[in-house]
Amino acid sequence: NYKGHDLITTDGSTLLGADDKSGVAEIMSAMEYLQAHPEIKHGEIKVGFGPDEEIGTGADNFNVEDFGADIAYTVDGGPLGELEYETFNAAQAKLTFKGKDVHTGTAKNVMVNAIQLAINYQDSLPADEVPEKTEGREGFFHLFKFDGSVEEAHTTYIIRDHDRKHFEERKQLMLDIAERMNTELGEERVVIDLQDQYYNMREVLEKDMTAVDIAKEAMEDLGITPEIYPVRGGTDGSKISFMGLPTPNLFAGGENMHGRYEYVSTQVMEKATDVILEIVKLLAK
Repeated sequence: NYKGHDLITTDGSTLLGADDKSGVAEIMSAMEYLQAHPEIKHGEIKVGFGPDEEIGTGADNFNVEDFGADIAYTVDGGPLGELEYETFNAAQAKLTFKGKDVHTGTAKNVMVNAIQLAINYQDSLPADEVPEKTEGREGFFHLFKFDGSVEEAHTTYIIRDHDRKHFEERKQLMLDIAERMNTELGEERVVIDLQDQYYNMREVLEKDMTAVDIAKEAMEDLGITPEIYPVRGGTDGSKISFMGLPTPNLFAGGENMHGRYEYVSTQVMEKATDVILEIVKLLAK
């Protein structure tokens, strides 16, 4: 797909950060082009950047009313043509496992190993419902942080599902496992803090597909085939859409994101800029 393209990469030892430096570059390139070509008619354009999108808090302090837009787009997608208006529902669970450390020589019927409690908790979750074994609309539980000792251990999970009902069931399962373990242990040794992060923006956008339809038209005008499918992730647009500002997601060009083999094509980045400009032109009609 990228034969003949100019690719931006690292040396393979670290992240490139095309997610989402490429989006920032594309947006600013489009704005630069509009300033250089005042003959292009357009309405008032608002541009915003925020930190912490990757940890699900990028839009927490975004003020839709102050921003003052009628529709919006994030430029945070992947390969050429991606157009996304359906994301995961997302939550994060932080668990603390409280053990009891004593000398190993006198540990029988006394020691409670917090590390083992954390392992038991993990083993109680569906083994096949993890990122590396799911695709499409299949949800998952993902243990991405684990540290501790016999006395106390800590784990952090993310919970993801496109379907709101299944999402709620996943969260309830995590709560139920903690409750069951505490009952079996006879005391509270498993503490869970579960917080929602964002929801599937399809719930908002399917009520008014104007922003999506305009983006589709812009891509088709440029000879780009829109690739529309549920994204196995989320964007700031998820939260912003629920704030009342419909915000689908456009491709930015990055591949192998969140890994040291990440790269982006400059030719695809140029096309992303073209799509932004075409959307601006269509909205001015």
